[in-house]
Amino acid sequence: MHLPPDDRTLSPRTGYTRAHWEAAADALLGAVEPYATEDRALYHFPGDRQSWSGRLSDGLEGYARTLLLAAFRRDETALERYADGLAAGVCGVWPRIEDRSQPLVEAASIALALRLTRPLLWDRLDDAVRQRAAAWLGDGLTAEAWPCNWELFPVTVGGFLQEVGYQAEESRKAIDRGLERIEQWYVGGGWYTDGDGRKFDYYNGWAMHLYPVLHAWLAQDERLLDLYGGRLSRHLEDYARLFGGDGAPLHQGRSLTYRFATTAPLWLGALTGRTPLTAGETRRLSSGALKYFLERGAVDGRGLLTLGWHGPDEAVLQGYSGPASPYWASKGFLGLLLPADHEVWTAAEEPAPVERADAVTAVAAPNWLLQSTRSDGLVRLHNHGSEDVRYDPYYTRLAYSTVTGPAPTYDNSVIVGDDPSRTDIVPLGVGEGWAASRHSVGDGIRVGSVVLAEGAVEVRVHRVVGAAPGTAVRVTGWAAGEGCRSELAPVHGLLGDSELTGATEDGPTVFVALARLTAEADPAPLHELVSVRVAETGEIRVRWSTGREVRVRFAGEGDQVDVRASDE
Repeated sequence: MHLPPDDRTLSPRTGYTRAHWEAAADALLGAVEPYATEDRALYHFPGDRQSWSGRLSDGLEGYARTLLLAAFRRDETALERYADGLAAGVCGVWPRIEDRSQPLVEAASIALALRLTRPLLWDRLDDAVRQRAAAWLGDGLTAEAWPCNWELFPVTVGGFLQEVGYQAEESRKAIDRGLERIEQWYVGGGWYTDGDGRKFDYYNGWAMHLYPVLHAWLAQDERLLDLYGGRLSRHLEDYARLFGGDGAPLHQGRSLTYRFATTAPLWLGALTGRTPLTAGETRRLSSGALKYFLERGAVDGRGLLTLGWHGPDEAVLQGYSGPASPYWASKGFLGLLLPADHEVWTAAEEPAPVERADAVTAVAAPNWLLQSTRSDGLVRLHNHGSEDVRYDPYYTRLAYSTVTGPAPTYDNSVIVGDDPSRTDIVPLGVGEGWAASRHSVGDGIRVGSVVLAEGAVEVRVHRVVGAAPGTAVRVTGWAAGEGCRSELAPVHGLLGDSELTGATEDGPTVFVALARLTAEADPAPLHELVSVRVAETGEIRVRWSTGREVRVRFAGEGDQVDVRASDE
């Protein structure tokens, strides 16, 4: 993808300016145009993949998600083409919005785009077209949503229809119903779970925060904006730490093919004034992510976004992923709604959190521990609270990073017998430099896990309860990553090198290992940075080279864990 050279007067840190973002949007919009049907109502991208919703729905997805990009770009020429497609689509080309159907998702993108560009698109349509379009969208007000972020799609449709005076009462009900629903999933600290359970991933940013905050902002509802904007601002305190020094987002969760849609909540905070980040931090993080993907094959030779992470990669896809699915990355261009003279475009970029200092950050709501190192720009996520077995292994591994993806050989896992599963994850707490959880393996076996971190070093403790004596246990560390190395060393109850093995005893059995993922050329040996001693009582004492000491004790059958510094 051809972009203009860096303007060093605006971006002294090698990031992207507004001109880069505009050029990227224009290139993406230009590349999809040849794949529109003659009536412009559908966009069918090349390839033999089809989502489980079928080709017609996939074509609508291509229209809706690229329309959203044109709306953020406010490209009047492109919007004229999409106006033609809208007129044709609502005359029987598009599938109806039905209960739990993919068109409900795409209706939200269309409604949001129409609301953002009303003077440029909607107001210029013939009245008959507007009536048919409102009627098509209207089915989205009462269609049953899947009980997750989908509940916000009727909210988004209702916000637009209420604004244009169509089915005002039904629109209000849809808005109230959806916003009330997500209250059940708000767990505090700026975090939502994506539906029931403990499903924490990027949907927090590109759905759970995006739609309510944009609705409140567009409706000029200060009460709602204070509520949802306040949650967004708190979320961004943690969210800014999920990006590596090279701009890479963490490789965790589902729908990763949306790529730089991860930048949407960053821009949203700047757009609404609900952010703890400076203008320079916001652009550094956002532009870093866009640049990261564009320089690593996210766009193919035809200028199309591929189904994958860097280039094509089926491992990050789900059944609902169709040829146009990656164009939810359009959400990453939300920042183009900010005028060219906004400080987010004019301020000098500032270092991202990972670039400023080493940090080990406890994130209480999802029970995560974020570990980042300035020297190599790596961010590691220790997952002791997020689970969605439908999308294993992107939820159920013990750790994720900005430079590694889950490996088919079960990286970052505790394998008891031959069972690598990790289900029924129960958070046991998170604090300064540590996180803990318990999970189930097969029938009646429980594993309590604690990670302690400092710098790039990790102490991993696992206690297996309920397994027959002599049951084999394997502990794995980090998979190979881009330009980095993985280390795993036994401390207690384990033997081996890259994969550690041991066996259970009669009763609860403790296993301890040291781990490290680093891109440093010549790091100090692990044994010089930390020492670990396991007492006969089962207490684990950890002493870091900085002098800090921590002790870990399990209680009962692994339902509780006590982690405290030696001076507490």
